Amino acid sequence: MSRLKENYKKKIILELKKEMSIKNKMAVPSLEKIVVNIGVGEAIQNIKVLESAKNEISLITGQFPGIGRAKKSISSFKLRKGQPIACYTTLRGTRMYEFYDRLVNIVLPRVRDFRGLSPRAFDGNGNYTIGIKDQLVFPEIDYTKVNRTQGMNITIVTSARNDKDAFFLLRKLGMPFIEE
Repeated sequence: MSRLKENYKKKIILELKKEMSIKNKMAVPSLEKIVVNIGVGEAIQNIKVLESAKNEISLITGQFPGIGRAKKSISSFKLRKGQPIACYTTLRGTRMYEFYDRLVNIVLPRVRDFRGLSPRAFDGNGNYTIGIKDQLVFPEIDYTKVNRTQGMNITIVTSARNDKDAFFLLRKLGMPFIEE
């Protein structure tokens, strides 16, 4: 078991029960999954860009990514339906907690001019999305082998019913939010 998951089960559940005045520990919000997505629009002309994105996302997450395909054709972008344009990975269980731990404690402090994350980036249903502009902040990536920098979206899906509960959960799990 990862150290964050162990900490969640032993301490954070009790703290959230007290803070949110929940009687049943099964009603306490938890992490359900983390989705890491890299959109590669340049893959329309050069498919090797998508291959490098797949390799990088598998190094970062420790899991082989799936391929996202275009849902419909857009002639102005020279995009055809079914063309591969993205790669994504869904993390659950132990890998999810290990990735979250590395994201909060190693990756986010390495971001240039990082002052914290906005608490307003929730979607209304208790999910939080982070956009990272450069994949080189992850220590698993060897910067000498990178051809071009790529951004990625990291979506943290929680079992919370609203944004306030999800905010309490992520703050207890160590997410560095800006104090407003």
